[in-house]
Amino acid sequence: MTATKAFDAAALRAQVSGSSFYAAMRILPKAEREAMFAIYAFCRLVDDIADDGTRSRDQRALELKQWRADIEALYAGRPAGKADFLQGPVQAFGLKKPDFLAVIDGMEMDVVSDIQAPDLDLLALYCDRVACAVGRLSTRIFGMDEAPGLELADRLGRALQLTNILRDLDEDAAIGRLYLPRELLVAAGITTSDPITAVQDVRVDDTCRALAAEAAEHFSAADRVMRARPRGRLLAPRLMSAVYRAMLEDMRTEGWKPPRRRVRIGKPRLLAIVARCCLLP
Repeated sequence: MTATKAFDAAALRAQVSGSSFYAAMRILPKAEREAMFAIYAFCRLVDDIADDGTRSRDQRALELKQWRADIEALYAGRPAGKADFLQGPVQAFGLKKPDFLAVIDGMEMDVVSDIQAPDLDLLALYCDRVACAVGRLSTRIFGMDEAPGLELADRLGRALQLTNILRDLDEDAAIGRLYLPRELLVAAGITTSDPITAVQDVRVDDTCRALAAEAAEHFSAADRVMRARPRGRLLAPRLMSAVYRAMLEDMRTEGWKPPRRRVRIGKPRLLAIVARCCLLP
């Protein structure tokens, strides 16, 4: 690892220290932990491109195209440019190229145009690309067999992403995005696709509660996979599920009627969740 990459890794750890992700990664053995930090770094780098409103869409699209080329080069055994730091994890854990490309595809969806009230099918595709694909990479690092790994990646990935959407309503609306599905908005009586207008409507609470129920179903399904004790290191995904499920339940208790506050899991509570998960068989 070069000095530049070592500095970047240290900076990344500093940025996420105290988060549920950092807590989950610290309990992994070194090789798995380093691989997960590499996956997280990749996701952060491409996500930063998608979210950078200071540059044109064309410029951001070109940068994502270069990432795509670098991933292709990595798997072809050629110099991989920015993706070179992924070489070790790819070789050690057999990470699959389509999953990296799917993440880039998901970021590209945010670059082509701001997502505003997608239909349920489009939201499902977005979740698969930006969350489930990351889960598929992660479950390989956790050493899971393919079938339970794919199911956990799908269910937990969707649960986490829907929880993020419900938590970040106001932040997303401020940059012109609205990930709440059109069908659920219309069912609540909200016909606008304008992000600010939609999230300031008191009826958005009904939409969010419907989406929260779907997220809860995915959490339950993911927990069933893990309770079956498939092969692999399950403590990290179990911890992520517990933390985000607690966040979801806090939001359901408070509701989503404006004005809202952004729900957070404080450090003492996070440590308690970690301890509880570590005691589970």
